[in-house]
Amino acid sequence: MTLLFVVGCVFFPLVFALLCWGLQNHSDLQMPRPEAVLVASNRGCGSELHGETPLQLHLPVPSPLLFSLPEARATMLTLVAGGVVFPGLFLLSKNTLQRLPQLRWEEADAVIVSARLVSSVQAVMASTAGYIVSTSCKHIIDDQHWLSSAYTQFAVPYFIYDIYAMFLCHWHKHQVKGHGGDEGEARAPGSTWAVARGYLHKEFLMVLHHAVMVLVCFPLSVVWRQGKGDYFLGCLLMAEVSTPFVCLGKILIQYKQQHTLLHKVNGALMLLSFLCCRVLLFPYLYWAYGRHAGLPLLAVPRALPAHVNLGAALLLAPQLYWFFLICRGAFRLFWPRSSPSPSPSPARE
Repeated sequence: MTLLFVVGCVFFPLVFALLCWGLQNHSDLQMPRPEAVLVASNRGCGSELHGETPLQLHLPVPSPLLFSLPEARATMLTLVAGGVVFPGLFLLSKNTLQRLPQLRWEEADAVIVSARLVSSVQAVMASTAGYIVSTSCKHIIDDQHWLSSAYTQFAVPYFIYDIYAMFLCHWHKHQVKGHGGDEGEARAPGSTWAVARGYLHKEFLMVLHHAVMVLVCFPLSVVWRQGKGDYFLGCLLMAEVSTPFVCLGKILIQYKQQHTLLHKVNGALMLLSFLCCRVLLFPYLYWAYGRHAGLPLLAVPRALPAHVNLGAALLLAPQLYWFFLICRGAFRLFWPRSSPSPSPSPARE
């Protein structure tokens, strides 16, 4: 089970990474924005960092004509590709786990593991794209990389799919706990809505996170920022590094493997990766902009527009909550109580 999960998490992102690196090596994909000429005019003759003003982070108002026809077609094709790849991978994994003679998993187990697998694959792909973008952009404001917009568009359908996938997982867990009909009988009228209400109550923060990613972050990334700040977007994509460890931890707990060394090692890696890639990421981004603009770290928030600080705070808040849950789970794992107690529930990302 664990081997299948790891192989799935490695194979598809590896193909994606090879494709990205191949395209990068055969075309000029890291392009400075035309606005960089205006930025350069504000610099002193010998200055690299200190000649720019923090007010350059104010972005222009998008023009009424947002996309040319080829760009609109490319965007639609990328969105459709994401809408096919993620649900398709979920169905492929689920059917494989159910139908292979060596496996023959129950539907509930196949659904839950397949959902975790797709989340992990998306996370590795996002982290790979983020690494390529952030390492390719030398000028952290004006340099542009094609993957920043392409992967953002490709990943939008994932968040829509994942809301439904999480509901399926909740549905099957609800059945396993004995709340559904007996012997596979049909549920009573209204029970679906009861399960849906329970799902929204339990996973409200995650559903809200996904909805904000689609309805707010995607339009801001594609339209409002006008191609600026690809470096920062690449760093934000690398926040997904922690997701495969979270998903593997949930699978190990699902199969009562909390006592194994693998679970403890995975828990430590999950804690470390979440701290570095999701919590400390935001202070690093402020430091990077301060270094670029010639400002000390503590002066950066005052130099940035209020809506930038507000957006960063709203993104950081759920990360701090999830990090608290992970720390609590790690404390229970490594320092259990002396008296026997139930296995700790997984920290939800």
